[in-house]
Amino acid sequence: MPTVPSMLERILDNPVKDGEQLLESALSAFLDFGIKRTSMGEIARRAGISPATLYRRFESKNDLVEAVSLREAQRFVAEIDERVRTVADSDDQLVEIFVAFISAIAGNELLRRLLRTEPDLILPRLTTDAGPIIAVGRIYLATKLRELRPTDATEDFDADLVAEIMARLALSLALTPDGLIPLDDLEAGRDFARRILLPMIGVAG
Repeated sequence: MPTVPSMLERILDNPVKDGEQLLESALSAFLDFGIKRTSMGEIARRAGISPATLYRRFESKNDLVEAVSLREAQRFVAEIDERVRTVADSDDQLVEIFVAFISAIAGNELLRRLLRTEPDLILPRLTTDAGPIIAVGRIYLATKLRELRPTDATEDFDADLVAEIMARLALSLALTPDGLIPLDDLEAGRDFARRILLPMIGVAG
């Protein structure tokens, strides 16, 4: 099993364009049928290749699922980075990364599909075995928090602890979206972040 740093390094690496259509075909099949009911033959058919060609690229469906999951994580990070780049003020960037991180994980179509139809497959990875996922999220977010925190912030803060709280909150919202914390209303989410997140890192909301 990959270590947490190597997992994050792979996610932050530039996506490999070769085989993009194959991964799209696999993702579309997973969304239509779920992972368990999707055959390698169906993925090959959608990709317009033979099953033998598919197996030369991926020895098993587990390898293909891992590749799709990695590509989805890379898209997730790219979406967050793109949204942060559209904001100039450092305080607003901190707010935006929080909102982007939570809304992206809670709104992931494949994750929602698996939680609904294959909870036995996905829930252990997001609950009792979620340590590596939380660690990857914490390391990524802590790095972003240190980069974006205003230089004139008045208080010291523990970036790793704040990042872990954010990662655990995002995971909780993905599993149980109904509640007082807004997910669908981005402006309400930003207001929540200004009131709750910024004071946590020594910035007036």
